Amino acid sequence: MLATVLHGKGDIRCEEVAEPKILKPTDAIIKLSASCICGSDLWPYRGLQPMDGPAHMGHEYCGVVVEVGDEVKTVNPGQFVVGSFCISDNTCPHCRFGFQSSCEQREFMSAAQAPYARVPLADGTLVATPEMPSDDLIPSLLAVSDVLGTGWYAADAARVQPGSTAVVVGDGAVGLMGVLSAKQMGAEKIIAMSRHKSRQDLALEFGATHIISERGDEGVARIKELTGGVGAESVLECVGTQESMMQAINCAQPGGHIGFVGVPHGVQLDGQYLFFARKNLLGGPAPVRRYMAYLMELVLNREINPGKVFDLQVPLTDVAEGYRAMNECRAIKTLLRV
Repeated sequence: MLATVLHGKGDIRCEEVAEPKILKPTDAIIKLSASCICGSDLWPYRGLQPMDGPAHMGHEYCGVVVEVGDEVKTVNPGQFVVGSFCISDNTCPHCRFGFQSSCEQREFMSAAQAPYARVPLADGTLVATPEMPSDDLIPSLLAVSDVLGTGWYAADAARVQPGSTAVVVGDGAVGLMGVLSAKQMGAEKIIAMSRHKSRQDLALEFGATHIISERGDEGVARIKELTGGVGAESVLECVGTQESMMQAINCAQPGGHIGFVGVPHGVQLDGQYLFFARKNLLGGPAPVRRYMAYLMELVLNREINPGKVFDLQVPLTDVAEGYRAMNECRAIKTLLRV
């Protein structure tokens, strides 16, 4: 089958690879209905993340089960499923505590930019829909797999409450999903920090009440202006750079909460600074599995439409253009039809 393989900086190819097979009795094989490119895929694509040889790409996925291992009990061939980008058994102490992304058997999904994919620990990772969904819902269900679940975790970790003020640092796909999530959680004032018109427009559609284009200290000053000099109760950090993390922490009021989900690159925090900041930090890889059933229900009931974050759609064979478009900020997020 044809699948996406990254060979090195800027060298992404759609090439022939072997079809996946059941390797363990807890595995499932799914036929993907769609896949996509994640912002985190751009780090190795840009050469900013080490690689040990060619890498099969893709960790966001949904589709139809075609085969299951002998020990799989909760999903069956023919069912439509969505899976988390973090593989988990959903039974270990960390999973039961709601942090499936720290599962004792955790793996990170890979090789999902392809027509078929093997999903380990299928019982703990996959959630089936009650019936086959309409084709127009596929992008939104795909978003649940990572980008929506991650944005939701950012808002949850930032303790967004009804009537509160939430600041979203980052206008990529995860940041935009953070705006949507904060809206669903009842934030009264949602401030999106964005410099791109198309992303500003989508942020407003998803529920942002204010747009701030300034960054760094200027951005923090604008947040303080909008919050009476206090800062925000909740801040979602959705980038992963030193500037974005400092901006997020400085935007929060003392005692406020920062949910950080941007994969960190070069982020360093001074202990004394954190000591006197008196702010709460929670982040890391999102435990998407914790939220999946609820988010899938919102999508299936058409209460939310996170699929709008996909503003470019290409066939799998044109995956290189999808990467280029996101790398050059010509696309927010690329949907791959397989």
